Amino acid sequence: MDAAHIRNFSIIAHIDHGKTTLSDRLLHRTGTVATRDMEDQLLDAMDLERERGITIKAHPVTMLYTAKNGEEYELNLIDTPGHVDFAYEVSRSLSACEGALLIVDAAQGVEAQTVANVHLAMKQNLHIIPIINKIDLPHANIPMARQQLEDILAIPGDDAILASAKEGIGIEEILEAIVARIPAPKINPLETFQALIFDSYFDTYKGVVILVRVTAGELRPGMHVKMLHSGRSVEIKEVGSFNPKPYTRAKLENGETGYITANIKTPREVKVGDTITDPRNPSEELPGFQEIQPMVYSGIYPINTADFEGLKVAISKLQLNDSALTFQTESSAALGFGFRCGFLGLLHMEIVQERLRREFDMDIIATYPSVIYRVKLTGGVVKEVDNPAFLPDVTYIEQIEEPIVKAFVICPGENLGDIMGLISEKRGVIKNTETLDTRRVMLTCRIPMNEILIDFHDRIKSITRGYGSMDYEQAGYEVSDMVKLDMLVNNEPMDAFSSLVHRSKAENRGRTLAAKLKEVIPRQQFQIAIQGAIGGKIIARETISAMRKDVTAKCYGGDISRKRKLLEKQKEGKKRMKSIGSVEIPQEAFIEVLKTN
Repeated sequence: MDAAHIRNFSIIAHIDHGKTTLSDRLLHRTGTVATRDMEDQLLDAMDLERERGITIKAHPVTMLYTAKNGEEYELNLIDTPGHVDFAYEVSRSLSACEGALLIVDAAQGVEAQTVANVHLAMKQNLHIIPIINKIDLPHANIPMARQQLEDILAIPGDDAILASAKEGIGIEEILEAIVARIPAPKINPLETFQALIFDSYFDTYKGVVILVRVTAGELRPGMHVKMLHSGRSVEIKEVGSFNPKPYTRAKLENGETGYITANIKTPREVKVGDTITDPRNPSEELPGFQEIQPMVYSGIYPINTADFEGLKVAISKLQLNDSALTFQTESSAALGFGFRCGFLGLLHMEIVQERLRREFDMDIIATYPSVIYRVKLTGGVVKEVDNPAFLPDVTYIEQIEEPIVKAFVICPGENLGDIMGLISEKRGVIKNTETLDTRRVMLTCRIPMNEILIDFHDRIKSITRGYGSMDYEQAGYEVSDMVKLDMLVNNEPMDAFSSLVHRSKAENRGRTLAAKLKEVIPRQQFQIAIQGAIGGKIIARETISAMRKDVTAKCYGGDISRKRKLLEKQKEGKKRMKSIGSVEIPQEAFIEVLKTN
């Protein structure tokens, strides 16, 4: 189809504002999916996506629509993930489009991820069509939604289309707006061909399937192409599009989106954001490419050590569908052999662990998540550390830098004080406070990523009774007073419980861990000291008392010195036992402590 009749767009929204429901309605209205094949959340293929109501992977789909002017248009929709963990994939998907549908819930208004996604779309210079969805709800407040579009996002509220994806209201107007308002792809004068890779996935029969947007020329089966960043040249075996199932086509032309296959066996060879071009007459690379870097690390171990090989196979298979997941073997004195895995963020980590449990039936335990610290040594060398075990000796460290995030927190006005207290407790600095409407406030703050790893989002939800929302983006590194907290059991350091913490929080964390370890470590014949230490300084201590036999039970009557003599003899025996005894910590104890983290 000629470029003038092609429209490429994506849908951006906060979680649960009706993005997937609207894409279902567009597929049905354009006749791409027959009524008998319709089902809810059609583009969300994974069980996890359906259960949680979130999109984890981008799903492109091509629709043919006959507009009111009688002409037929090819509409290419890329359904993108909404969560910040997949922000790079979203930015690459948006760069394959000319426009975006921005959905705002008529009852809830603009939320944190709405703001973040609009910023991404504006960076790509996309034409944004605002849609106020769920107008059929009894508590829908359309004037409020229009006002928030203008005040928060600087988008004219009168341009918004009123719709209800669930009831099918406003779908015709949305399709006409896509044709009328979103510009057609530009004609590229390049004499060679050029395409952007915006995603990829693994297919058991075809190998790696590469999702592309053609920006110049055309792609056909049999052509030899080169991927600029990986430097690999391959022959295209098949080209096609989705409706939403894949179907083959004779060619993909300038402005169209679809897929190509080329006998590539491992997803690592394909990089999201890479440029495909002619190896004999290469074009310039498309802007915006960057390597996907993990932000959060966690150790994943099998609960039964015999399952190690099975876990290795499971993670390798999972990596075929998720190229952002990285892993390497590591071992722990407490948990045996396992893997150090890198994730894009907390949701990504949670999804991977859940998929390992469900799809591969693995019983796993995950260690306390950590971020990547930059350690500057006295010689000027900068070392990246993601595991406290690899931290150099303190005498060689000049400074430690920790990653910082810029967080947007939207909360009801009455919870503002509590949310500010939570942010300061997490060592955050509030940069800006903005009143969104009569009920809600948006806080912009800088927080160390280490502090939001575990319970930050949950506590926002509990403080605001579910009305608060949060989104964040990376904001570089800052020098911080980080220390390594070691837990000693009977003077022996336990690597599994080591962590890098801020000095101001080290004592509290040491005491909490020591108290928990006291509960789970079984008593021995001798007294055991559990200590939290920073270098040589002990900052927390708990003592597990020894199991004692009543050695004075056989003494009836007589002088007190007889009892004392027996007690002294027992005391000497305990002392000797302590000097040669070692404490065996059962694996259940490690699992209990890691769960409480």
